[in-house]
This record gives sequence, C-alpha cells and structure tokens, in this order.
Amino acid sequence: MLTDHGVAFWFSRIHLVGAQQWHDEIGAALNRCDWFILVVTPAAARSVWVKRELTRALNQSRYEERIIPLILKQCPLERLSWTLDGFQHIDFTGDFSKACRELLRVWGIKLKS
Repeated sequence: MLTDHGVAFWFSRIHLVGAQQWHDEIGAALNRCDWFILVVTPAAARSVWVKRELTRALNQSRYEERIIPLILKQCPLERLSWTLDGFQHIDFTGDFSKACRELLRVWGIKLKS
C-alpha cells in the first residue's frame, strides 16, 4: 500500500540481504528516515531490537511528532515504552482501508480506490 501511494519506506525483512552487517544497516536506515513507524504486535513487544530502534527514535529530536505506532495486533503499548500511550496511534486490527486512509492522511495523501 505504501509503495502504491509513492511512500518510500525501509523495512528490515525486505531491505536486508545476506552478508550485510544488519545492525549497521538498521542504524543507517534510522539516520535516513524522516518518520518512524512502529508496527505494534506481541512479537514486537518481546523484541530487544524493536525496543532499541524505538529508543533511538525517541531520543532523536528529528523524530519528535514523527513516530506513529500502528496497532497490528493488540498489545499493551507500555511493553515497548511507557511513553507510547501519549502518541496518536493507528489501529490496523479492524478496517484495513480505514486505517490506511488514516495513515496516508499523515502525509496528505488520499487512498487510491
């Protein structure tokens, strides 16, 4: 959906390839990105690396008001960070099209029919 609407993104499962120093690649991606989208799931809440990436984003002023939690599967947000309760989040557990519209609206983009 992001690609279809011209939104560039970096996602480790797609963009990391064999033989790369993945921790360096994640750091470089965090330095390049303008927004931090956190896909919230119970697995993400258990991931040390997701917490490290989130902590880095929370500590960088350039991400202030540019962190968007996407709720893919219900999970207490405080498992990732006690600060997330104060963030506007987008709920993807129900109507996918509605959630996509809400996410794209952040960047002033309308969902294609």
